[in-house]
Amino acid sequence: MSIALAVDGPVARLRIDRAAKRNAFTLAMWEALPGLIAQAVDDPGVRVIVLESTTPGIFCAGADIGELLERSGDADWRAANQAAINRAQWDLTRAPKPVIAFVDGDCVGGGCGLALACDLRIATPRARFGITPAKLGLVYPLHDTKLLIDLVGPAQAKRILFTGALLDAEEARRIGLVDEIAGSPDVMIEAIASVSPHSAREAKAMVRRVLDGQAEDDSATRAIFAEAFTLPDFAEGVRAFTEKRPPRFGPKLGSG
Repeated sequence: MSIALAVDGPVARLRIDRAAKRNAFTLAMWEALPGLIAQAVDDPGVRVIVLESTTPGIFCAGADIGELLERSGDADWRAANQAAINRAQWDLTRAPKPVIAFVDGDCVGGGCGLALACDLRIATPRARFGITPAKLGLVYPLHDTKLLIDLVGPAQAKRILFTGALLDAEEARRIGLVDEIAGSPDVMIEAIASVSPHSAREAKAMVRRVLDGQAEDDSATRAIFAEAFTLPDFAEGVRAFTEKRPPRFGPKLGSG
């Protein structure tokens, strides 16, 4: 297996480890990803999930073209591969905990799709981003295309998809594809890990509701807002504020 989960305190790292193939994803890797995401989500001590490479300078070259060419004539394999990619991207996008993509090196095709599925993208100065199916006569998936449009808007999305060009980190940040350029994600990880896990989880869910088309409160969102005042995270947050100290949100706080 060339992708694995490593948990260190509040941080779960989804680590891509296939440097000889520029971290290109095989069908087996796409199929493994949802289970690893679920493990990170189910761990009560995990506050932040980070998608990263084990090898500096390489993020992900996308789908394994060798495997794709070898199996392209097999309709059953193509269907299984498409389903696995869709499931992995869907689960990554909707994981209830914050997910950061740390991109160091090329982030291309399906690799860019993985980064799009994360909540935040932190890139090093040597990162490059591109979506290249047009160069192979292929079509980018609808779900990934929506994620791209949500970030950069339809015109920039068309430019990226039509040309298949590689964008450097500064250009990617300028158009909203990258949130921050930094040598590591540590500052962002620490900031997210220090806040209420309940607040972070529900904030992510609220943003997803908006991106999926909801524009007005309903009974469910009103209940989420009201319930927060009754949960342990609120009590700890208020106590810390009045005592003029940082809050100490434990692993189980806000889990209800």
